[in-house]
Amino acid sequence: MRPQDAVERALSLSRTDDCVVIADEASTANLRWAGNTLTTNGVTRSSRLTVIALRNTGDGVAAGVVSRSAVDSDDIEDLVRAAEADAAGNEAAEDAAPLVRTAPSGGWDDDPAETGIGVFEGFAPALGEAFAAAQEGDRRLYGFANHALTSTFVGSSAGLRLRHDQPTGLLELNAKGAGGSAWTGVGTRDFTDVDVPALTGDLARRLEWGERRVDLPAGRYETILPPSAVADLMIYLYWSAGAQDAHDGRTVFSAPGGGTRVGERLASLPVTLFSDPAAPGLECAPFVVEHASGRESSVFDNGLALGRTDWIGEGDLTALTQTRRSAERTGLPLTPSVDNLVMTGPDGGASLDEMVARTERGLLVTCLWYIREVDPQRLLLTGLTRDGVYLVEGGEVVGAVNNFRFNESPVDLLSRLTEVGATGPTLPREWSDYFTRTAMPPLRVPDFNMSTVSQAS
Repeated sequence: MRPQDAVERALSLSRTDDCVVIADEASTANLRWAGNTLTTNGVTRSSRLTVIALRNTGDGVAAGVVSRSAVDSDDIEDLVRAAEADAAGNEAAEDAAPLVRTAPSGGWDDDPAETGIGVFEGFAPALGEAFAAAQEGDRRLYGFANHALTSTFVGSSAGLRLRHDQPTGLLELNAKGAGGSAWTGVGTRDFTDVDVPALTGDLARRLEWGERRVDLPAGRYETILPPSAVADLMIYLYWSAGAQDAHDGRTVFSAPGGGTRVGERLASLPVTLFSDPAAPGLECAPFVVEHASGRESSVFDNGLALGRTDWIGEGDLTALTQTRRSAERTGLPLTPSVDNLVMTGPDGGASLDEMVARTERGLLVTCLWYIREVDPQRLLLTGLTRDGVYLVEGGEVVGAVNNFRFNESPVDLLSRLTEVGATGPTLPREWSDYFTRTAMPPLRVPDFNMSTVSQAS
């Protein structure tokens, strides 16, 4: 059964007062390699059907939500009844709101989009050439490429019929040699924009830097964070920017004495952090798709139109993620989350290499990993550097240093920036399994806290 037909079938079987149904049909193609040799490749398919049953209780609306994978036509009624039973056992939902009514999107009746191994048609030959060059240079390449294409169909008893096709691709490359280990990665919609020679050339350069080793103690160092590391920090900030939690005094965005810090200056430089479903190369669903309710999400908001939202504008906190009900509580505009994130600074920002060239003495980080929250009230994070930390002296990289554990708050870090570089698409290292559509600049921090030396290598 086609996913949109499953939506219609589930809606027709519903016995509750209202119902929302979401069908996701996904296909995935992947390549993996190790030691300059392709090891595996494959294509998979998956499907999921989510039924949200809504029951009027007299004092509100109770919701029951059940999701199942690989549901066929004979299983749909059982799924609908399970969601209705869940709704029957629940109290009125705090996030209840009228169902969204909007014009149907185009392509509802078309078959789901599908990817296949052909998405790597141009990428695979370039990867083969990179294997040969690495072998000749006594380097070994490891990594994987993954491409997923998900068609999502959202329908409701209120007449909602929306569809979105989402391509999500990523490439992670790791090179090993006499200079240790170096990593790079990119996000992509279709792999036609992936420049393999440029990526592997940068890895080779970093391995050359790593042939000289310098031990440094823990401390605060002027540090250049590349776009990937910035993405990991800003994504965590974004995930922590719920308006309801801030209003309740639980987060770094809570104002002393109550309310939120919206309108407060956060950054020392005029940076803007925003999400936009239409951002070129980072396009994502232009409407809300929620399979479950949470502190910053609501199944009642399915189908709400999304546009550009500035979370930080010219250095000021301008918005926090909202549902319709939390917007009523906080008195702030309705700003649901969007599945991409972009940071920009003043026009004319320098490239990463240009920022290195004007560094008298400092550290250049490759990426961050194993990031964990220490204190939500300050959004203090800890984590490790990985795959290359380099010492810069007199505008040149002079060698690789040991890894560190860091302790930093991305909110506090924004207040100490001394330079924001040019924005470009990037892939977060830590969060690439969950969030790939980002564009970030490199940042210069005068006193990044490398709290302890790490023995990880």
